[in-house]
Parts: sequence; structure tokens; C-alpha cells
Amino acid sequence: MINPIKKQHGMVLFFSLIVLIVMTIIGVALAVNSSQSLRMAGAGGDRISALSKAQGGLNLVVNDNVTHSFSTRTADGVAAEMDGTQNIKLMPADNPGIDVNCQRTEKANAANLISCRRLEVSSSATFGRAGVGQLTVTTGIEQEVLTGS
Repeated sequence: MINPIKKQHGMVLFFSLIVLIVMTIIGVALAVNSSQSLRMAGAGGDRISALSKAQGGLNLVVNDNVTHSFSTRTADGVAAEMDGTQNIKLMPADNPGIDVNCQRTEKANAANLISCRRLEVSSSATFGRAGVGQLTVTTGIEQEVLTGS
């Protein structure tokens, strides 16, 4: 009688090495994938941080000028708050700084006593490796003024 175990000549060893190689390839692929996911998560965090800086700078500029500075502004301006740059631009673009009709008012204005001055405030912040990314947040402001003031 012939013994079937002696005829295998190391087949179990061969298949176990193949399984080991496949498992090693899967492990390396998962390690590379997780490191790329960590990099992408870090980049997303940098972008969220830059958005917070830009919005914070925008809010500081608006709060600093909300009393009367916007309505008396005669030229565009630049500010630097929270490690970013904020630009204040008079609107409308074709004739900046003029009094215009108010867009969002429910007050009676039959005698045309109240008009508005419009501004655009934008805040920029950089993010990413070596500051290659830039994020800009822009808001429009309409301030009521007495006509002719």
C-alpha cells in the first residue's frame, strides 16, 4: 500500500506561503490607505481652522465699524485681523459710495428720507502646507442713512 502523505512533496508548505504573501500584501495596502486617510483628515482640519480664522476676522471688522464708520466711509480699506486680510469695498462697483435704495427694509419711505450705503467685506486666510491654500469669506452690508448725509 502506498502512503498518500509521502506523495505530496511539500504542497501544504507551498500553499501556506502563498496565503502568507497574500496576507502581507493586504496588510501593506491597509497601512498605506490609513496613512493617506490621516493626511486627508489633517488637511480638512486645516481648512476648517482657516474658515474659523476668516470668519472671526470678518466679524471683528464688522463689529469694529458697525456704529458709524461704515456709513461715513469714503474709500476702500484693508484691515489685518486674526492672521488674515480683510478688505472693505464700497458698493456699487460702478459708482462706489453713493446712496442707493434700501433692498431689505419694510419701513415707510414715501418722502425718500432714508437711503442706504452698501459695502462688501471679505476676509481671507491661508492654510495647508507652506500656505498654498487660500480661503475667502465675503459678506455684504447695507447701512441705512439719511438721504444727503
